[in-house]
Amino acid sequence: MIVVMKIGAADKELKHVCQKAEELGFSPHVIYGKERNVIGLVGTGGNRDEVFILEEFEGVDSIVPISKPYKLASREVKRETSTVNIGGVKIGGEELIVMAGPCSVESEEQIVSSARHVKAAGAKILRGGAFKPRTSPYSFRGLGEEGLKYLAKARQETGLPVVTEVVNPADIDIVYKYADAFQVGARNIQNFALLTALGQAKKPVLLKRGMATTIEEFLMAAEYIMSEGNHDVVLCERGIRTFETATRNTLDIACVPVVKAKSHLPIVIDPSHAAGHVQYVPSLSKAAIAAGADGLIIEVHPEPERATSDGAQSLTPTQFSKLMSELRLIAPAVGRKL
Repeated sequence: MIVVMKIGAADKELKHVCQKAEELGFSPHVIYGKERNVIGLVGTGGNRDEVFILEEFEGVDSIVPISKPYKLASREVKRETSTVNIGGVKIGGEELIVMAGPCSVESEEQIVSSARHVKAAGAKILRGGAFKPRTSPYSFRGLGEEGLKYLAKARQETGLPVVTEVVNPADIDIVYKYADAFQVGARNIQNFALLTALGQAKKPVLLKRGMATTIEEFLMAAEYIMSEGNHDVVLCERGIRTFETATRNTLDIACVPVVKAKSHLPIVIDPSHAAGHVQYVPSLSKAAIAAGADGLIIEVHPEPERATSDGAQSLTPTQFSKLMSELRLIAPAVGRKL
């Protein structure tokens, strides 16, 4: 359930309610809105029989039960879409944010060159994997900390914030040193130990939907992170596994409006992993913007034919620049800018 504060309620009134909620056995989570703030009360040990005493506190407007199993991520808790700040770049506002870069960091020259190209085309965040979960144990699995250092060098050279994947709770501290946001890949969507640890890390998380994950399970995974105190979660739809083999995955474009109706969290789309083939990436990118996504995360490589991973779905810098020009024409049609 949530405690809805009155418009203009003072900070001391908010803190007083939180203190009493803790005494009643709840974990209070303050969610700040444009007009008023609310306090989400979560936890299985809270005294629900006495919680309505909070309605008598100064600054409290009402107490509202939340019907969804994902409490903090629910649109019932916060009506307006949240914005998540990644290194000074805000996802969830009027501006569409494009994250771009290679699937894997292969060398300092490769990632710095990629960063320069995608920034010149209009990307606002650099993506690149230093730790790569692969289906085959014999595939290239990343450069580890060396790759993270190259990402940091690319950020220094271009000013682009960095988002990179973390696959193991034991690696969170080292990734934290170099990245502006953690990425949780599709295979780790229900790695609850990892999600819980990231909730405690207090750095933005880009959470990818699993290949066989329902939308409710997707939002519940976000809830794991948020329930630990980290509300800076960006959802990412990257396609689900179906019977179709023409594409790597089937992009669930309906996920965007459904998530928008159910949750206040921003959502972006990864057309590269959904398509698996470079020729389909532009069309899926355009569809994502038209559907209401808050941004895109696209794979771009200076030489896709020589990429150590996912070269078949990676755009060249020239292709990426062309796509960005086309997206700038679509964005205003849906009330956004790029």
